Amino acid sequence: MNPANIYQEAQGDMAAGQWEKAIVLLEKLEARAAGTPLAQQAQLDKAYSYYKTAESAQAIAALERFMKLHPASPALDYALYLKGLVNFHDDMGLFSGVTGQELSERDQKASKESFESFKELASRFPESRYTPDARLRMAYIVNSLAKYEVHVARYYYKRGAYLAALNRAQLAVTDYRDVPAVEEALFIIFKAYDALNMPQLRDDAKRVLERTYPQSRFLAQSSKADLDSWWKFW
Repeated sequence: MNPANIYQEAQGDMAAGQWEKAIVLLEKLEARAAGTPLAQQAQLDKAYSYYKTAESAQAIAALERFMKLHPASPALDYALYLKGLVNFHDDMGLFSGVTGQELSERDQKASKESFESFKELASRFPESRYTPDARLRMAYIVNSLAKYEVHVARYYYKRGAYLAALNRAQLAVTDYRDVPAVEEALFIIFKAYDALNMPQLRDDAKRVLERTYPQSRFLAQSSKADLDSWWKFW
């Protein structure tokens, strides 16, 4: 088959969800049409097909190769967006829906890499059709990263490692601002200082929490329940 026919058949396989078959054809097309726009399209379609088959490493490798070979390509914004998506969904986890595990409860390496791809897209291509969605995903990732730090701080607190809990909660407050997770981070700081018998710092932390979140649900619980069991609500 000539390159055009190979590409047409690969497109048919992709439309039918037969991603593995499409990958084989796209690799053949990339070799046959080397140095042409059709070969570039084959590289992007192959990366997308890897993404659809949850082959994250192969998808990232294909995209990085594309960006290295074609730094001035008009499809560079799409390549950055797809790279962000691959890492974004890789961090979501294959079995998260089964286990009920949240994104904030897992290691955040892929989330950080996803954020960097979306950030580069938004910075270099502010008018790209993919940038609005990238910005939304960036906001989600930032909150997820903050929630991860709070999740770890909560874990330490429940096990009596109050200093470790304090350090992780302070990290969340310092590194992430204007995200919902900061409220619980401040509350953990307050509780950790209390458990460490540091009343002045405890009271300072409580004042910050009250001033920042005057309607804090965590402080509201203190009048009707044991504060040390606040995590049971999560």
